[in-house]
Order: sequence, then structure tokens, then C-alpha cells
Amino acid sequence: MVGGQADLNILAATEIFRFLPVETVEEARSLAVRKRIAKRTVLYHQGDAADTFYVVIVGRLRAIQTAPDGSQIALRYLGPGELAGYAALSGIPTYPGTVTAVEDTHLFSWSAHTIRQLMGKHAQIAINALAVLGTRYQETQTRLRELSTETVERRIAHTLMRLAQQAGRRTAQGIEICFPLSRQDFAELAGTTLHTVSRTLSAWEKDGIVSSTHRYIVIHRPDVLEQLREDTL
Repeated sequence: MVGGQADLNILAATEIFRFLPVETVEEARSLAVRKRIAKRTVLYHQGDAADTFYVVIVGRLRAIQTAPDGSQIALRYLGPGELAGYAALSGIPTYPGTVTAVEDTHLFSWSAHTIRQLMGKHAQIAINALAVLGTRYQETQTRLRELSTETVERRIAHTLMRLAQQAGRRTAQGIEICFPLSRQDFAELAGTTLHTVSRTLSAWEKDGIVSSTHRYIVIHRPDVLEQLREDTL
């Protein structure tokens, strides 16, 4: 079955099911629930019981965290093959952020109990889960360092290149970040203001480094952004 094989291929390529025998991936697939959520639908809210773990099949999710003062921090965008609901892996009782569909999205889901049973039965899944959590921790530390020590321009360059790595598609014009992304969304990811992002991107557009239309961003000169990231200012 083509669809079934495609599902298995997606699972086998995810961080948590990597390096597993085919039969183990098939077991994980047999225990999963396949679901679809429409654009703008909330998958789970910050503070909800962390009772389900997800893998994105098609579409894209946006993870945000709300501070006590009501301000929002964009944490990450999650695309095909990426994971949501990490708290279910580690036994954290509630989700630390809210996850919403940016576009119509299809997912695999497992209850926290089921995914932990799989981790107990197959050591490689547990090892992979530990690596995933370690990678996310490292990413968080990197973003905190950027916010504390780097200029806004460098943070914006970092954010653009991260998005290009996560969701970039090479075209004749450059690297297209291929999902709708408003400048406000981008400002939250970069930890700055809408005004600063608009001013910086407008200047870079004049220089031919990037362009943005209809909420999409194209990076024409990734080499310039890489240089901005590496410059010590």
C-alpha cells in the first residue's frame, strides 16, 4: 500500500524512530492514531495535561509560550517529520506551550502511556528520545545566548537561516521559506519588535539580500546572512 509505506518512511526518518528495524517502526505505526487538524486549530494549550505525543506528517505547526504578563514568545515552527508534545516523553505533567496549526496538518499521535511503553520495550527509541530532548535544550540555550549577547541584526540573520534550514526550499530566486510567516511572527521568533524587523528586512530587500511578499520570505543571498551571523560585533 503506497500510503502505508509513505507513512512508514516518514516515521523511520523522524528523530525518535531513527535507526530502528522496519518491524519496530511498523509496530509504532500500528499503535498510532492518524488525525487531521484544520488551519488555525489549536492542537493543545499551554498548561493542558501532557497526555499525547505527535509526529507531523503533512503541514506545519507553530509553538508559542505565553508569559505571565500575557506577552507571547514564538518558540518554533514544526514541519513534516518533526515532533510535538515532548513533555509526554519525559513525564512533565503539562505542556509548556501552545501549539497551533499554521496550515491544514496531518499527524500521528500516541498516548503518553503508549509512547513510554515503546521506549521501555525498545531501548533505541528511549536513546533517541533523550537525544531529541538534549537537542531542544541546546537550541533553547543558543537562543537565550543570542538574546543576551547579540545585536538585533545578527539575531534576525540567525532566525532567517534557522528557518531556511527547517523549512527552506531552493528555487531559482534563492531559498524560499515555504510557509506563511508574518513580520509579527518573525519578530517573536527573533525576540525583537515588529518595527525593528520591518526596518531591517526593508533595508535587506533594498540590498537584494531577501524579499518578502504575501507573507513568504525568499533569501537571495544566504552567504551575506551567514557572514552577518559570524561577524563579531
